[in-house]
Amino acid sequence: MTRRIQVGLAGALCWTLFLAPLLSTTLVDPAAAAAADKPKGKWIQLFNGKDLAGWKVKIKGHALGDNFGKTFRVEDGVLKVGYDAYKGFGTKFGHLFYEKPFSHYIIRCEYRFTGKQVTGGPSWAFRNSGIMVHGQSPESMGKDQNFPVSIEVQLLGGRSTGKRPTANLCTPGTHVVYNGKLHKRHCTNSISKTYRGDGWVTVEIEVRGSEVIRHKIDGKTVLEYSKPQLDPNDKDAKKLIAGKPEGERSGDSLLVSGGSISLQSESHPVEFRKVELLPLKP
Repeated sequence: MTRRIQVGLAGALCWTLFLAPLLSTTLVDPAAAAAADKPKGKWIQLFNGKDLAGWKVKIKGHALGDNFGKTFRVEDGVLKVGYDAYKGFGTKFGHLFYEKPFSHYIIRCEYRFTGKQVTGGPSWAFRNSGIMVHGQSPESMGKDQNFPVSIEVQLLGGRSTGKRPTANLCTPGTHVVYNGKLHKRHCTNSISKTYRGDGWVTVEIEVRGSEVIRHKIDGKTVLEYSKPQLDPNDKDAKKLIAGKPEGERSGDSLLVSGGSISLQSESHPVEFRKVELLPLKP
């Protein structure tokens, strides 16, 4: 009997030694998982409240760095997009690019629409702006290119009546996976409420590489999707794809895991009084 017990204990010990390393690799420590999901550092103020230091202007039809008519300017500590010098909009879509690209982060902005839309601006651009993430570099844009290949978090202000959500998704030169399927629709509405008037609105975008992007308004998630990727049929995206090594021009290699951040100029005056970024751990 004693011998049988000894053999049984030895067998149990062997199984324990065999299973221990397997368990250590397959079971997730909740504390470790929570730590990995925590921010990587402190909030970075992308806008210093004084000038456009750290930012680059690209307006359609103009060379990089030509801030036509002071479209982007800083007044009273606020970053403003204005059209005082415009006689007509003329499709001069503009973007203000931050100088560094990012991959895993949360970006938070406070914005509001003011005044009247400039003459000649498209009807859909009424109280319309955006924050572009995972974008191409401004240096790689064509002089007459409308928008950077990117993921656009579309910011909209409400009209006098009717629903008009904000923090929507638009995809210039890109696709995403939404509700488990490849999503090719250019613009997709969020579930946010409509914001009318000139009040400040807080938008937050959680960007985790090519894994997931979440849009939040006043702390509430209003849209979520995954796998941002280049559209192989878009003329501007094709140029970026052609610049990739031959083995990285199809399938998962088209996934976009990082890129530029820019603020839009689309013919309606808009203001930003805070633009800050919190790096996240990959």
